[in-house]
Amino acid sequence: MDVESRQGPKGDSMAAGSEVSVDWRGRPSHPQKHGGMKAAVFVLGIQAFEMMAIAAVGNNLITYVFGEMHFPLSKSANIVTNFIGTVFLLSLLGGFLSDSYLGSFWTMLIFGFVELSGFILLAVQAHLPQLRPPACDMMAAAAAAGQACEEAGGAKAGIFFAALYLVALGSGCLKPNIIAHGADQFRGGGERLSTYFNAAYFSFCVGELVALTVLVWVQTRSGMDVGFGVSAAAMAIGLVSLVAGVGFYRNKPPQGSIFTPIAKVFVAAVNKRKQVCPATATVQAIASASAHEMSINTTNIRRINKFRFLDKACVKAQDGGGKEGPWRLCTPAEVEQVKVLLCVVPIFACTIVFNTILAQLQTFSVQQGSAMDTRLAASFHVPPASLQAIPYLMLVALVPAYEAAFVPAVRRLTGVPTGITPLQRIGVGLFAVTFSMVAAALVEARRRAVAAAADDGRLLSIFWIAPQFLVFGLSEMFTAVGLIEFFYKQSLAGMQAFLTSMTYCSYSFGFYLSSVLVSLINRVTSSGDNGGWLANNDLNKDRLDLFYWLLAALSLLNFFNYLFWARWYSKSVETVQVAGVGGDGGGGEPDHDKGTAEC
Repeated sequence: MDVESRQGPKGDSMAAGSEVSVDWRGRPSHPQKHGGMKAAVFVLGIQAFEMMAIAAVGNNLITYVFGEMHFPLSKSANIVTNFIGTVFLLSLLGGFLSDSYLGSFWTMLIFGFVELSGFILLAVQAHLPQLRPPACDMMAAAAAAGQACEEAGGAKAGIFFAALYLVALGSGCLKPNIIAHGADQFRGGGERLSTYFNAAYFSFCVGELVALTVLVWVQTRSGMDVGFGVSAAAMAIGLVSLVAGVGFYRNKPPQGSIFTPIAKVFVAAVNKRKQVCPATATVQAIASASAHEMSINTTNIRRINKFRFLDKACVKAQDGGGKEGPWRLCTPAEVEQVKVLLCVVPIFACTIVFNTILAQLQTFSVQQGSAMDTRLAASFHVPPASLQAIPYLMLVALVPAYEAAFVPAVRRLTGVPTGITPLQRIGVGLFAVTFSMVAAALVEARRRAVAAAADDGRLLSIFWIAPQFLVFGLSEMFTAVGLIEFFYKQSLAGMQAFLTSMTYCSYSFGFYLSSVLVSLINRVTSSGDNGGWLANNDLNKDRLDLFYWLLAALSLLNFFNYLFWARWYSKSVETVQVAGVGGDGGGGEPDHDKGTAEC
């Protein structure tokens, strides 16, 4: 039987106790037959093709919403950011269903078909004129006083949003399970696990690159109906890749509600809130654990010196009322792992502004490119959405170089197997992303000046906005991969997909924050006939440059905030050996008759 104990960055197991993996028929998996890179490549396949499909839609969606469905520009930007935010928010649902009831493979398969149905419905609507508003040039209508294009409403809007959110539901539930299922193929973690995360990001970059070049070009040249159809085909190929590897996968069986052990700790702590907890509660608990439990179910686990009120959950009642149930007395391991979850929340929150900046590159920066000279040659125009391919073109070469050259070189200096720790990797990206918005603000100010001074209609070349995409791509390589690796290594037994989904939840909050900022900025800066910095459908009248400067300032403040919380987290954690957590998914009821450790 394939049994593993996953290791944290310093060799401390983050999963309590041992984890059993099975093959697709539910039989114990064999280390030589199942798992490893031979299984992970099939997961990387669906990673690339699913990203190809969703990126081709998401990154050029504002063009379709604004130009075909005729929603105003600011509303179109909010529709896109709300859609992408919902994709990432629904990752929590996908992680929960996977860890608790379905398992990662079946969750991916079911919701992969849900996403495919959404792409097909989008393609049908884009193909049939009667399902869309009458054709109209939104830019020309905005320039001509008293003219307006008919905005999509009623059944047309209903079909559009139904299709859009079928895609959101499918993609959201799929994303955390792709990462978690791939990582589950590697036993023991360490360098191989870190290598897989870099490979997964490389696969992500390849999917983005193809989407932003080939698929966006198809959308621009052949129409959005053909573009959505190609996305559906890419999603279908991804599902074929997933199913093709079924005989090689190591699967983690679902373990029941993942929230039960967490709830037990809070309930027990509240019930014993008036009880005094010794200063060395957990250490005393370890010392009092029976030799039987220590030998059968022990684990090295992070001990948190914060949130000490939760330690009361493992304090035996002072009234001597006899045996206590699992909702009254928890193991020290359960308590400590709940405290780990609480400690990672500030790290999660510090990445929200980072993803708010990503939202601008997928909305306003695309429209910024549309207002520039898109000619590459006399007969070829660069689709503005394709500019987002520039960083991924760079990253396709940079990610392998990072793994092959940077990691070994830095490893010799730091002694860290992955070169730098996940927290350090996140910090590098959060600092660098500020300069993406600085570049964006400078270029937008220059673009407005050229447009205002040009009497012959001459526009600034679209390639001026390339630096903001390049800087963001470099920062994302550090922050996105570092965050996924950090959360996966904090995960409890049976919570890998759910903890990984918190990474995507950060994307969700970032895109929702973008929508809030756009609406708030328009309200604050509006005066008289002026609707605000971003209220017009004409970027030459808007002040997008000022909005970019605001985001640059927020990003820099967020970086210093992250430094505080990363230091706080590091000082909060130490590694000790405690009695383990049960693995039944219902929280693992402690065997109190066998000397369960108590504070």
